[in-house]
Formats: sequence, structure tokens, C-alpha cells
Amino acid sequence: MAMVAARAGVSGQTVSRVVNDSPRVDPATRARVEQAMADLGYRPHRAARALRTGRSQTVGLVVTTLATVGNSRMLQATAEAAADRGYALTVVTAAAASDGDTGLDAAFDRLAEQEVDGAIVLNEASALVPAAARPAGLRLVVVDAVADGDLRAVHSDHAGGAAAATRHLLDLGHETVHHLAGPADSFAAAERERGWRETLVAHGIRPPAVVRGDWSSDSGHAAAGALAAASAIFCANDQMALGLVRALEDAGRHVPADVAVVGFDDVPDAANYRPPLTTIRQDFTALADRAVAALVAEIEGMPDADADLDASTPSTSVIPTSLVIRASTEAR
Repeated sequence: MAMVAARAGVSGQTVSRVVNDSPRVDPATRARVEQAMADLGYRPHRAARALRTGRSQTVGLVVTTLATVGNSRMLQATAEAAADRGYALTVVTAAAASDGDTGLDAAFDRLAEQEVDGAIVLNEASALVPAAARPAGLRLVVVDAVADGDLRAVHSDHAGGAAAATRHLLDLGHETVHHLAGPADSFAAAERERGWRETLVAHGIRPPAVVRGDWSSDSGHAAAGALAAASAIFCANDQMALGLVRALEDAGRHVPADVAVVGFDDVPDAANYRPPLTTIRQDFTALADRAVAALVAEIEGMPDADADLDASTPSTSVIPTSLVIRASTEAR
């Protein structure tokens, strides 16, 4: 740091302010110091900074699995959002629940041992947080869960997306819309089912019986028999829609000529399904960015200026979803 200061012709305190992104440095001086840092190959020492600030500049990500599309995409987006704010990311997997252990206890202990500044808990793991033993002072933001106590929550507008999908199918002239739902213990699945159900009821339609899958394309394929009479199906995710479409085609029911299908997530391959899949797009980048911003604000004791909170639940941020229309729901 002394060498950087000498090369830039400034004090060591000015270099420190630049390194810590202080606003108390004029742009010309900042540019000169940053050039000196680049010339000399200077990098801030993370361990030394942690000793000085009391923060490790590391956040945790807690998951039960990375096998699902949503969780893997959230991992990528969260790592990028954390890096943009100068934080490293460490990932821990929650173990299976056992007597007296929610499955998160050991994960939280590992994070505490690594002295992370806070953690984001994803999707299926979020439902376990209220019953888990949280280390004192561990700041948390939960994704796809309801805010509880001092917890901040962030989730996509699952219900709104499901409502848009259902309205789209009704607008095409279908008398009702069947639903291939996700697991019963999933917050996202429950919200998507709620949006579908409330939309049908608002149109004076009695919702058909729900057929339930486990997010996998295999479960979508297996559900086709129970949906053999449907002319319009809203699937709780794209993977189940993929398996369902294949099974329908194998049974001689063509999409969209005989049955219209809508998915949820807009996975990268959805546009290349046969036929291309109409779906609800989740903005995983915005979801991760909002979760990281909320956590960093907690860590640094700053106002969460970017918060867009749900007025009914002031500790929750809801990220909009959007309908993407493709060939799997062509007009009848």
C-alpha cells in the first residue's frame, strides 16, 4: 500500500479510501491510485481486511440440492451478484433431516466456523429455517419462503405468473385448465397452485383435481395418464412439461393441436422443445441480485435502498414474472 501511495503521489490513507470505495476521493485521484494499483499488481489482502473490519467479505449459500434447474441457476446468479459487491461465496448443502435436527443445523454450524458475514438460503431449504438452530448473529435472507421474525424473504411472483398462464389458456377458448403441480411441501409449488386455482375461481370455473409431480421430467411423463382428457395444462415447471409433452405425443395427443401446454421457469432449452414451450419466465438474475442486496445491506448496516417490498409483508421482496408465448399454445 505504501508503494502504491508513493507511485500515485498520495497518502496511505487515500489509498485505503480507494480500496474501501470511500466517496471521499475525487475522481482524478481515484483514477491515479487505481492505475498505480494496476501497475504494481496490488490486491487487497482479504484476511487482513477481515481483521480490521470484523467482516470476512464472504457470504454463504445454503441448498438442499443443486440438481434442480432453479437451484443451479440461482447458484450462478448469486455468485455473480456477490462478486459484483466484493463478496466471495461459499456453498453448503443441508443434510437430510433427522430426530432433533432440521437438516440445517450442521450447515449453519459450518458457515459459522467459516466466519461468513451472512447467508442466503434457497428454496426447499428455506422452509426449514424457522425450526433450525441459528448461530447468534448469523444474518439470513431466505429465497422462496415467507418472512418470519427478523428474516428477510425474496421470491418470484409465482402466483402472478401462474395466474397469467391460466388466463392465457382460458383466453384461447379452453373451458378449464388442468394443473400438473410441484411437490406439496414446496413454497413455489404452493404459490403457483394458488395462482392457478384463484384464477379459475375468479372465472366461475371449479378447479379440476391437481396432479402432482416432483419437478422432474420423469414425473411429468408419468402424469400424462391422469391428464389424458385435458385440453389445456399448466405445468409448475418446464422440466415436468417436457416429460408430459413427450408422453402425450407418444399417446397420439399432439401439442398444441389436441392439448395446449404451459410451463414455468423459461429454462434455456424451453425455446427448443418440440414444440417450443410457452412458459412463465423467472428472472433468476434479478432474484439473486435482490437477495444479495438485502443481505449486504444487513451486513453493512446500511439502508436497503433498492428494496421493493410487498406492502402486505414488509420484510418480503417480490420479483415480477412474465408470460412468454410460444408454439405449445397456438390459438385453436
